Amino acid sequence: MATAFIDEVTKLWRVRKTVFQMLNDRGYYVSERSLEEKKEDFEKMWKEAQEQGHGRERFLILVHHTNFSERQLIVFFPDENKRVGVKPIRILAEKMDERKIREAILVVKQPLTPLARTAIQEASAKMRIEVFAENELIVNITHHELVPKHVPLSEEEKQQLLNRYKMKPSQLPRIQVTDPVARYFGMQRDQVMKIIRPSETAGRYVTYRLVV
Repeated sequence: MATAFIDEVTKLWRVRKTVFQMLNDRGYYVSERSLEEKKEDFEKMWKEAQEQGHGRERFLILVHHTNFSERQLIVFFPDENKRVGVKPIRILAEKMDERKIREAILVVKQPLTPLARTAIQEASAKMRIEVFAENELIVNITHHELVPKHVPLSEEEKQQLLNRYKMKPSQLPRIQVTDPVARYFGMQRDQVMKIIRPSETAGRYVTYRLVV
């Protein structure tokens, strides 16, 4: 029992750590305390939640964007140990409606059922819900030594790039919207990613990719 507790807590603590880093990299305000959250501090919070009859859903995260204060995002951790159905999607949608929030990240232990995927698709007209499996977030993919630095361009930066090289977006190399790093940054189709690689001759080598 104790081993299961340690495994569960360690995993969720690591996932939260990556989530906080991901939100920070997307431009949301994340406190230094959250970014540096210690495992023992999270263990205390987890024990308190368990004693009060709460689970993972207690650890909902709400953040504001640093450049657009009205832009908020919720991160929701449903308690389901089995395939995630429609109920957690409905709970999350209600929380978003209550706070008038249009963006959310759902972190799940198990895959979504077809009905849950349909529910997210149907809600996409008024809200965006990204889904990440817990196992995708145990480590931060952007911190891997083989992954070059990725920088999402703003719409203004994208236009400046296209004007500078007199190009159309379709002439750029491509990166799939499902690419793990594109997903990490929450990229959407038609956005542009700047990729910076080290170069022995030039110091660094920069490429740009259109998200498709």
